[in-house]
Amino acid sequence: MENVEMIATRESFGKELVNIKNEKIVVLDADVDTSTKTNIFKEIYPNRFFEIGIAEADMIGTAAGFATCGKIPVASTFAAFITGRCYDQIRNSVAYPNLNVKLIGTHSGITVGEDGATHQMLEDISLMRSLPNMTVISPADDISTKALLKEIIKHEGPVYMRLSRVKTPVLYTEDTKFKIGKGIQIGDGLDGTLFATGDLLWEAIEIQEKLVEKGINIRVVDIHTIKPIDKELIIKSARETGLLFSLEDHNIIGGLGSSIAEVLIKEYPKKLTMFGIDDCFGKSGSVEDLLKFYKLDKNSIYNKMLKEFKI
Repeated sequence: MENVEMIATRESFGKELVNIKNEKIVVLDADVDTSTKTNIFKEIYPNRFFEIGIAEADMIGTAAGFATCGKIPVASTFAAFITGRCYDQIRNSVAYPNLNVKLIGTHSGITVGEDGATHQMLEDISLMRSLPNMTVISPADDISTKALLKEIIKHEGPVYMRLSRVKTPVLYTEDTKFKIGKGIQIGDGLDGTLFATGDLLWEAIEIQEKLVEKGINIRVVDIHTIKPIDKELIIKSARETGLLFSLEDHNIIGGLGSSIAEVLIKEYPKKLTMFGIDDCFGKSGSVEDLLKFYKLDKNSIYNKMLKEFKI
């Protein structure tokens, strides 16, 4: 993709948060507001911003308290902390009572890069989607992040939104419509479907374009909502196209691929080839090197797909 604007979804989140004119919103952060970009909100609405410090579990409890008082708390920190360190608090204080808390996990996946395995959260989708009442969102670019942030603020109930540290191409136009629970189909190819989510959607689109050179026409489906997942679009794609693939910056156990497989096994049994982290922890390194190491770079995926198409 040439001459495409690159923006990290965490930046999109921070900028859009101040544009949502809802005085019920209160923002909580765990001593990383310059990284999560909630510092933008803090500067404009200091009376509605709460720095909890390096006490993430307390942040979740405080957010739950705000929700019981009619506020819309937006609690943010790195994905590794908000879902891993705070799972018990989210489960018992947010999901169980079905409170209107918005959880924002930035710096997700291996694309955190040099921060290494302890900060590369590869299990957050699995953890959050297993919780009753929880909605799980994984936007791919600047425009989808802003649009879906507006939607989750309007949504009543707990939501986890997964964001990335790395800058990704702006893929959508301003007039694109986003709705919780409804994926977006890109292209009408019949040879196969490549389901993707989050910061690797751009790779899926580039692979789609590259496969055309081999006479293979696939469609890409952006599953920006992992839960509730768009069952209708998954079944439609399985019926209409040949091979099925999934792509995610997450462990293939419990993530996007597992979510799609659960739909297929119940509704339309069909083979699904999953591209993701194959049940291991991350490593420290540049984003480019890590994607190559885990064979999640576009060339590795492209070559694997060619083999599946027997070319």
